[in-house]
Amino acid sequence: MSSKSFADLGVSRPVVKALNERGFTSPFPVQQQVIEDVLDGHDVLVQSPTGSGKTLAFGVPLVDLIEAGDRRPAALILAPTRELASQIVDELDSVCRSRALSIVAVYGGVGIQAQAKRAARAHIVVACPGRLEDLLQRRAFTLDHVNHLVLDEADRMLDMGFKPAVDRIVKKINNDRQTLFFSATLEGAAGKLADAYTHDAVTHVNRPAPEKQGKVEHRFIHVSHQAKVETLLNELENSERGRTLVFVRTKHGADRLVKKLGRSPQIRAVAMHGNKSQNQRQRALSDFEKGKVDTLVATDVAARGIDVADITHVINYDLPEDQDTFVHRVGRTGRAGASGHGVSFVLAEQARDMGKIAKSLGLSHEYEQSGGPVSIHSETSTTKRSGNGRSGGGNRSGSYRGSQGRGGGKQSRGRGAPRNSGSGDSDGNRSNGDGRNDRSGSRGSGRNPGQGKGKSNGQPGGQSRRGRR
Repeated sequence: MSSKSFADLGVSRPVVKALNERGFTSPFPVQQQVIEDVLDGHDVLVQSPTGSGKTLAFGVPLVDLIEAGDRRPAALILAPTRELASQIVDELDSVCRSRALSIVAVYGGVGIQAQAKRAARAHIVVACPGRLEDLLQRRAFTLDHVNHLVLDEADRMLDMGFKPAVDRIVKKINNDRQTLFFSATLEGAAGKLADAYTHDAVTHVNRPAPEKQGKVEHRFIHVSHQAKVETLLNELENSERGRTLVFVRTKHGADRLVKKLGRSPQIRAVAMHGNKSQNQRQRALSDFEKGKVDTLVATDVAARGIDVADITHVINYDLPEDQDTFVHRVGRTGRAGASGHGVSFVLAEQARDMGKIAKSLGLSHEYEQSGGPVSIHSETSTTKRSGNGRSGGGNRSGSYRGSQGRGGGKQSRGRGAPRNSGSGDSDGNRSNGDGRNDRSGSRGSGRNPGQGKGKSNGQPGGQSRRGRR
């Protein structure tokens, strides 16, 4: 694809200036693919990972399609979690102001009356489905004037059980709208949803170019429930690690784990999950981004949509329930050509399922080299943690490129599983990024592929829009 500037793509002068002031002078590949089609009025389907620049891909042309005098809200962006909704607003606020437009986030966990007033006056509403339905039921505003609908991370909204709510919301929007559908996958349920919501859509598949894919080294550590906490301490006390994201299954498990990590003076950890208030979650994320804490312990729901740079390690303390979640988790490291580390703790009862996922992701060699399942009774000696967090074990690792690469067979020294008391992790709660019914729990099995920062080429094409379903 030939390189074009934002102006070459048809972006207005005020928006180009706002982008330049923020240092965005050249469009990312997904932006080159999508912006012109959106400005031309097409519906678009875009398969693109988090961190690829997709927010500006739909946000920039959206701002140019809306006029300050339009009836409000003129556009609706649906997002699965409040963190993602907040990040979208932060990303687009200066672009909106360049054309005298306003943008507001709508999500649970904050005062509803003040939020309703702001949303009713906004040109663009970025909303989690649960809170949006609350406001619509209160008749705080209507969607009668929405001509542009964006579904961001649509696959995750499905995973979180939002399809009925999204269906009800979409039915309230006029059929002649323009629909922009962004998802990590366009297959299965997400593909069916895309077909139902769009008409004559132009499809773009955005994958990292080989030279842009991050190199992620994977290790699998077989460990018993009793040794999980001590093994995690070994990993986190490694002086070579940087910003680290630790995934657990449940909200209560995240809080308990942070308390246990607090016994180490070398670790500064904070929890992030659906039971935290919005201010607490924003503070946790801000402290993590600024380096005030080096370890963020999070559930999948809370972490969805977080795009934090320079995460060096992702640790699956509790394994994800499926391959896609594994890919999404470990894809937070090894971005934009950087190296990263994915570490997964595997309990004996998870070994078989983990092996299947590793095989499907080209990580069979790494998994086979990690040794066999560890039972409670097999750990008969206690291993002391050393100053740099390393202990015996001999687990091997390899590299994994992108979301569908091959295991590279690269070996590195792993950490062992010293014996200690300390429980594994928790129960399977349900929690929602916007304060309503999504699932933060997952069964303790899954595996970890790395995923680079996405960019790449797609195939343009399509027709002008007409009526919508």
